[in-house]
Amino acid sequence: MAILCAASVLLSGCVSSVLDVDTKANQPIPAKLMSQMNARQMKPSDPVLIRIFKRESELEVWKRNRSGRYALLKTYPTCRWSGKLGPKKAAGDRQTPEGFYQISASMLNPASQYYLSFNLGFPNRLESALGYTGDALMVHGGCSSSGCYAMTDEGVAEIYAVVREALRGGQTAFQVQAFPFRMTPKNMAEYRNDPNMPFWKNLKEGYDIFEVAKRQPKVSACEGRYVFDAEFEGGEPADPLAACPPMTTMQSPALIAKRDADMRAIEMATAGATLTTHAYTDGGMHPSFRAILKRSGAKALAKRTSRTKVPISRPAAALADPHQAEN
Repeated sequence: MAILCAASVLLSGCVSSVLDVDTKANQPIPAKLMSQMNARQMKPSDPVLIRIFKRESELEVWKRNRSGRYALLKTYPTCRWSGKLGPKKAAGDRQTPEGFYQISASMLNPASQYYLSFNLGFPNRLESALGYTGDALMVHGGCSSSGCYAMTDEGVAEIYAVVREALRGGQTAFQVQAFPFRMTPKNMAEYRNDPNMPFWKNLKEGYDIFEVAKRQPKVSACEGRYVFDAEFEGGEPADPLAACPPMTTMQSPALIAKRDADMRAIEMATAGATLTTHAYTDGGMHPSFRAILKRSGAKALAKRTSRTKVPISRPAAALADPHQAEN
């Protein structure tokens, strides 16, 4: 049994075979970040929420402040993600996931091969019902990705400490919202002919709720899609693919106004616009890391992003990242 367990861990990609957990998982929140937290009227125990944007190669950490609304604490550059814009569907496709995920304390991995990590919980209920497969999809350290979001050791150490303290403070699970890009009218218009657009429009419904209300949207699933802020007769739908039961939804005047304004802006941006063809080489990298990679090479970047010098995954593809302009 011990041999089988060890083999299972070794095969899980983003999960470590290291059994000894050192003090890195218990590092305090850095003093500078604590100062920023205090300035924003936040406590370490306050609930946390994370948003990830592929195209921009950024991860945002939000915390609830004294007003009861979430406020941005810090934005972290993503060193590496793999695949292309669009959801993950199959094990081995090397796609980083897009969707809405709930992360509990049991999903934190202090023994990660990539310094520290937490599991996104892919596939979620909706993705499982749709037949999507894969496991061990993480946010982790280093700058190497085969389906995970790699944040550097320093970056993931801060993120890990912040979410750990929120979970210790009583938050049973924190929400991660993973998007292909910032869901602005400009970006929605630019990708209007992408085959993933129906899915992205569905994601934007949850994105808009958070943008307007600065609160975590309630996420359900039926008819093969996410449904947000809905109350259903008879409780939550048991089958994410079945027809939605009778429901009521909460839509504030501000949310309706935003959606109407965005629709008009998308129509204006689309009118007369030249269709852009998007070529995907292999994932993306934040411009700040690409500049180092271009200037100093993969070994130098590995040394700066990982304490164990985890190699940069597919550095040539990272340099050819089509999502970011040259830096």
